Amino acid sequence: MFDFGFSELLLIALVALVVVGPERLPKVARTAGHLLGRLQRYVGDVKSDIQREMQLEDLKKLQQQVEQQARDLESSLRGQVASVEADLGKTAAEVREAVVPETPAVSSGSSLLAGETPAAAPAPEGVSAPEPAAAPDAQLELGLDPAAAPVRQPVEKA
Repeated sequence: MFDFGFSELLLIALVALVVVGPERLPKVARTAGHLLGRLQRYVGDVKSDIQREMQLEDLKKLQQQVEQQARDLESSLRGQVASVEADLGKTAAEVREAVVPETPAVSSGSSLLAGETPAAAPAPEGVSAPEPAAAPDAQLELGLDPAAAPVRQPVEKA
């Protein structure tokens, strides 16, 4: 802090001895030491407070940066999710269009009723014919099993 050499300190001590006197010099030196210690503690406290404030400001800036990055990430993820959902919707629509069964052309000699499938051609010898797939029951698809449905009894009126 201050640049004092040994010769300068010796000169100050001699002047203090002459001015204060030999009887009161130890008491003045002790008081000066206490005051110097208090000053050093005060300067140290001010330095630590300033350092704490600087760290707090840095942490606030870091927190703001992290929050901004989180918002950016969230918005980009929302955009990507929206684009994926749109692509899935488009693909689902294309699949529905491709899977929708076309109405079979009924020939004049055919006696197929609605919902019936044409009979399979006989399989060549040595090859087992695949079993025809059973047409799913509309009620079973909806989970409405007629066998599991409760039987309602008619209510008799008195």
